[in-house]
Amino acid sequence: MTHISIVNYAQIEGARRIDAEYYHPYNQALMSRLQRCSDLRSIARSAILITDMGAFSLYRKEYFVETGIPFLRVENVKANYLDLSDTIFISNEYHARLVKSQVHPRDVLLTTKAIIGMSCVVPESIGECNMSQNLVRIRFREVFNPYFVSTFLSSRYGAFQSRRLATGNVQLYLNFQNIGEILIPKLGGNFQNEIEIVVKSAEKLFQNSKEFSRQAEQLLLSELCLQDWKPQHTLTYVRTYSQAARAWRMDAEHFQPKYQEMFERIPASVRFDRLGRLTTYTKGIEVGSPAYTDSGIPFWRVSNLTKHGLDDSNANFISDELYSALRSTYEPQQGEILLSKDATPGIAYYLEQPIKGIVSSGILRLSLIDSIPRHYLELVLNSLFVQLQIEQNMGGSVIKHWKPSEVRKTLIPRLPDERENEIAALVQQSHAARREAKALLEKAKRAVEIAIEEGEERAMEFIG
Repeated sequence: MTHISIVNYAQIEGARRIDAEYYHPYNQALMSRLQRCSDLRSIARSAILITDMGAFSLYRKEYFVETGIPFLRVENVKANYLDLSDTIFISNEYHARLVKSQVHPRDVLLTTKAIIGMSCVVPESIGECNMSQNLVRIRFREVFNPYFVSTFLSSRYGAFQSRRLATGNVQLYLNFQNIGEILIPKLGGNFQNEIEIVVKSAEKLFQNSKEFSRQAEQLLLSELCLQDWKPQHTLTYVRTYSQAARAWRMDAEHFQPKYQEMFERIPASVRFDRLGRLTTYTKGIEVGSPAYTDSGIPFWRVSNLTKHGLDDSNANFISDELYSALRSTYEPQQGEILLSKDATPGIAYYLEQPIKGIVSSGILRLSLIDSIPRHYLELVLNSLFVQLQIEQNMGGSVIKHWKPSEVRKTLIPRLPDERENEIAALVQQSHAARREAKALLEKAKRAVEIAIEEGEERAMEFIG
């Protein structure tokens, strides 16, 4: 939707910014409300440290290792929490060289590229850690509780400032000077501490969720005798022409010995079903970037799908009119499993609750036609066992592609009913803890907004 606003020359702040988006009515309204706070302080005035990795020349992919020091990236920083489910690692030697980007407990992390303005606090349990060049760490003076700051930056009064102050035409970037201009209201110490309590409670629930998920995964792998198995990439091996002819494949990767080794390790007592016998599938649709709008109904792409749910931090939107035309055919339904087939194939999430939006063509909607526990199947699809099947059978040289015909052939291990139900229960507990954690973070964020709009007393009543 097009917005028209007229700004007096006197309002153009020293002519430093003359782009229309900066003076969008939404931004102007939020800034006007924020400026009613009695004590506003800029990050530049309130921080004792603002730093990033430093020289880009220090970025060396050859220093990445399988295990070592966690190396945080933009995708690890979510809306007021740190997600370590997809963490990569660097060597201790490289960590020692990257002094400026070594993060410490209670530092506030802020994303400066790709997804602008996502913020969280480094938890006290993390240990030694480092970060990429697309993150900035900020350490505040005692006047600001870092958990309050991160929650404020995640609220609409903080998020609009990050977006408003970012620069760039193709890819937005939030530089040090602009970060320093972000204004934060100095609210009471008791209120800031209450926000910390709520956010830390969410942190604990995220840890519980991760532990339930780990237990479920380990239980499945132990049943398959894959618990301690590490697949190894073999450099040389021999396969016959007849083997290649049967597989209709000539690429060497398809015949890696690790795939056969995985099946040889699985006990003979484990039986298998084909995914195509357990489910039917419906494809999504591709609407293309010209149909995207600034706001509206989410258009869910593969990049939004995680094994924990749909991440809306970088969602695209479509108009209500287009949504109305597509929803009867392409809106996911409660009880389906969303499964990615393109780009990053094999990410699965079971929809315990209905969601609003349309899914892209890179996502399949699986409907179950068998009595297999839904959460058990979700875990299996995300497991090493299925991921290696995908790795062996997918195609695509530039963008990875998992053909629906291959998806249907995927083998699903069937365990005794009590074991499948035990694994499914752990996955359910994991999802429930994660939902509760996100609800607490939303509560903390809304409390900060209420404190700005209605006062701290009303916000404390909301926290309860």
